[in-house]
Amino acid sequence: MNTSAVDFILSLLNIVFLDLILAGDNAIVIGLAARNLQGSQQKQAILLGTGGAVVLRIIATILVVWLLQIPWLLLCGGLLLILIAFKLLSGDNTETDIHAGGTLWAAVRTIVIADAAMGLDNVIAIAGAAKHNITLVVLGLLISVPIVVWGSTLFIRLINRYPWIIYIGSAVLGFTASSMIASEQKIAAYFTIHPLLHYLFIAAVIAGILAAGHWKRRHTHSSIPRSGSSV
Repeated sequence: MNTSAVDFILSLLNIVFLDLILAGDNAIVIGLAARNLQGSQQKQAILLGTGGAVVLRIIATILVVWLLQIPWLLLCGGLLLILIAFKLLSGDNTETDIHAGGTLWAAVRTIVIADAAMGLDNVIAIAGAAKHNITLVVLGLLISVPIVVWGSTLFIRLINRYPWIIYIGSAVLGFTASSMIASEQKIAAYFTIHPLLHYLFIAAVIAGILAAGHWKRRHTHSSIPRSGSSV
């Protein structure tokens, strides 16, 4: 096997691995959007919604492959992901941004739209790993489809039994966001020179998201009037 073929396979495996790491938030989107459906409709919504989301993501990633050299793109993407992680933990996402669909096509529409809004981390990471090779982008994302489908189905079961798993999802998003910011070409050299600050920065972002999201969650629940209480 020649060197170019080995490089292609290694790059493809790297893209699939990245999508595995970043699939948690997408599984959450799919699981939440389809949670009100039953049986076969739930499976159909997951398959159709995931398929539509992957098609949009392939198109978006191909565009980002050419735009990745724009300064501060990773920084902006990381900051957006921090906001998404906070909303997920505080409960804002489940009430507004990721509203569970009551019908099959409503759920499919929600999955596609929400996944497109939350897929910036996947798009940027895969575009960077593809090294301007569009074939790698398409193959890597197509391979990830069954992984995302399986993950979303598993999340539906887990979130009903263990509501605290939402904290794990937010922590994963926080790690992804801080890593993206630290990889921004304008400031990456500083973190390379000071690796301890790099780890402290990641830990601070994760801790900040968990603390702020937990406080907002408790504050929101405590502000809801109990039945029978005076106003």
